[in-house]
Amino acid sequence: MKRDLLEQAYSAMRHDLRKTVLTMLGMAWGIATVVLLLAYGEGFGRAIENIFHSFGATAVGVFPNRTSEQAGGNKAGVQVRFTNDDIELLRNVVPLVRHISRESDKQGKVQYGSRTFSFPVMGTDPSIFDIWNLHVADGRFLNDQDNMTHGLYAVIGSEAKDKLFSGLPAVGESIRVDGVTFQVIGVLQPRMQEADDDDNRYIYLPYSSMDVLQDTHFLGGIWLSSEGVDHDKLTRTIRESLGLAHSFKPTDERAIFLFDAAKQLDQFNIISMGLKILLGFIGTITLGIGGIGLMNIMLVSVTQRTREIGVEKALGARKRDILFQFLAEALVITAVGGVFGILLSYAISLSVGTLTLYSALAQHASAGDITLFVAPRTLITATVILAIVGIASGMFPALRAANLDPIEALRYE
Repeated sequence: MKRDLLEQAYSAMRHDLRKTVLTMLGMAWGIATVVLLLAYGEGFGRAIENIFHSFGATAVGVFPNRTSEQAGGNKAGVQVRFTNDDIELLRNVVPLVRHISRESDKQGKVQYGSRTFSFPVMGTDPSIFDIWNLHVADGRFLNDQDNMTHGLYAVIGSEAKDKLFSGLPAVGESIRVDGVTFQVIGVLQPRMQEADDDDNRYIYLPYSSMDVLQDTHFLGGIWLSSEGVDHDKLTRTIRESLGLAHSFKPTDERAIFLFDAAKQLDQFNIISMGLKILLGFIGTITLGIGGIGLMNIMLVSVTQRTREIGVEKALGARKRDILFQFLAEALVITAVGGVFGILLSYAISLSVGTLTLYSALAQHASAGDITLFVAPRTLITATVILAIVGIASGMFPALRAANLDPIEALRYE
């Protein structure tokens, strides 16, 4: 039965090959549009994730500020100061803490030979390497031993290396930071950074060694990473615990500043999902136009084959037989057009390559650009949309053919 339906559908398509081919092209272009728009939305979402992962997608930064509300006997405007005790406090109260690091930073005068530049200098713990998702290009990063021995070691960013050393190797050389000599033990790979950012200019020092440059009793900030937690609960826990320790209200937003990369990524993911839905809707409308063309050609086919339908009914064909016959023709046209459309979308996505997004704003940001990625779920979604449009476009002509009166159909000239 299925084979007979396909043979009939094939014969009917060959009867008016030009219209059939044009209809297939309309369906092919419609499904290609759906796939490409969904692929763009998928590529946009991946680009946003790459941008956040390059800076540490689970990083949480906590920085002291001044209170803006009265708490207990303290008036507003009191400076909040973090110490090492706060590191232990957060390690104990924040759920699923993977890494935690102190921060003490300043702008320092960095010298190598006759070259002198002003670079941001950060005293930090080795765990910042994992929190910020850093990568070493040469040498190694700071370790716990460097902190314990107050080692005068430095790891420098890629741009700082280029300015200080040009093309010369930096590992093993000595630089002077505000007059204090540090040995370079590592150079970091370039990170995504916008024009006014200093991410690749940082000089990283062991936190315990930063005291030769400035007082490190009070922390400049705290960085931590935590996975698999409710970030609203995480933020509330940090504010409540630090508020109790430093006598400020947890509701005082200005007392401490919180940066939560995962929470911001979630917000961007909502935007990405909205964009995918919008693009999918636009693509469906485009495919629907092709579906209208399919419906029109099938209606013409029903009109041209009215007498044929009457003969089939006179020979005992049931309504559902006629219905499936014409619906099968519509679905075959849809399927063949869909295959060509998907192949076309692959060809276009491969030829387009990468579309500029974040690299227009930042350096070393090619991973933040959009690649038209035809994911399996994109194909599944597009196929479901194609099937719905094909069935909807073919059903009305098929019903019209099935409901023809056999006597009137035989009289049709």
